[in-house]
Amino acid sequence: MNVPFVDLKKPHAELRTEILEAFERILDRADFVLGQDVTAFEEEFAAFCGAEHAIGVASGLAALELCLRAFDIGPGDEVIIPAHTFVATAAAVTLVGATPVLVDVDPITYNIDVAGIERAISPRSRAIIPVHLYGLPADMEAIMALAARYNLAVIEDACQSHGAVYKNRRTGTLGHAAAFSFYPTKNLGGCGDGGMVVTGDKRVAEAIRAMRNCGQKAKNKHEFFPHNYRLDSLQAALLRIKLRHLDDWNHARRQAAERYTTALAGSSVAPPSQSPDSTHVYHLYVVRTAQRDSLRDFLKAQGVATAIHYPLPIHQQPFFNKAPIRYDALPHSETICNEILSLPMFPEISEDAIAYVIDCVHRYSPVRTP
Repeated sequence: MNVPFVDLKKPHAELRTEILEAFERILDRADFVLGQDVTAFEEEFAAFCGAEHAIGVASGLAALELCLRAFDIGPGDEVIIPAHTFVATAAAVTLVGATPVLVDVDPITYNIDVAGIERAISPRSRAIIPVHLYGLPADMEAIMALAARYNLAVIEDACQSHGAVYKNRRTGTLGHAAAFSFYPTKNLGGCGDGGMVVTGDKRVAEAIRAMRNCGQKAKNKHEFFPHNYRLDSLQAALLRIKLRHLDDWNHARRQAAERYTTALAGSSVAPPSQSPDSTHVYHLYVVRTAQRDSLRDFLKAQGVATAIHYPLPIHQQPFFNKAPIRYDALPHSETICNEILSLPMFPEISEDAIAYVIDCVHRYSPVRTP
């Protein structure tokens, strides 16, 4: 049996007629950039999150960068981030000229360690970017209390947590601003790149609306840093359609995760953690084993596709050998990156496929080291 890591064809096949009709309406209107569907999607996504403002942008990285610029963060400033995350979290900090300060992650949740944040704070600290990694919200109550104590901005990296809930609030509404990605493999993904900033701060929203569109509030009057980070209407139209299905898709992911977790008890892998305060949306289902590479090879031979998110912590990425960065010891991040493995996870994954993956994991015989 062959089990893909993700299936992007099925949801588009099911929604194909509705998507094509939406695209035809845009072709008839010819409002391809920041058109009617962008405005409507921004309003609908803000309502979905429970936020006051949502601003469509070109990507999740663009959303993170614009958030930092909206808080006037730049050269000489430091921004605290987890060491175990996708490179975009750190790249956004570097793009504005600030210095990423890496903090180790919790060995159970893989999210940023709150005690480590406080130890990393310096007179140059301006912001914290907690990442809701793999779809599990970070410990935002503790992070926001710490940020208030030290007068720091909190920008959620919610690029993997569309629809996740922390203490009865959606991610994206827990900090001062938040960045989402609509990369095709996300829980809410487009047919190309796209992103969104969500915030309750009117000043931040106005600045980002201007910066994404060449820095202009009014045509040909460029008051802010001029980016071309606009969301196009075709992507917005597609995402509007998909947004109506997001809660159901996230529910299907949680059901798949429950089947995995229950059946993998007693196997050679440790399943992901959950939290009583949060609703995980399982953008990724990440297990952990010291025999990761051997297991991955075995699963590949059985027809099961897997991935690693992420094989290197930020400080071991080659780019950051030459870019300013600050960190102390990061033992958990370094260990985790050598042991994690993402199993197939998507809303349409069948029970038979899950059962087959589980059977393969149980049949795997770890190679014992002396």
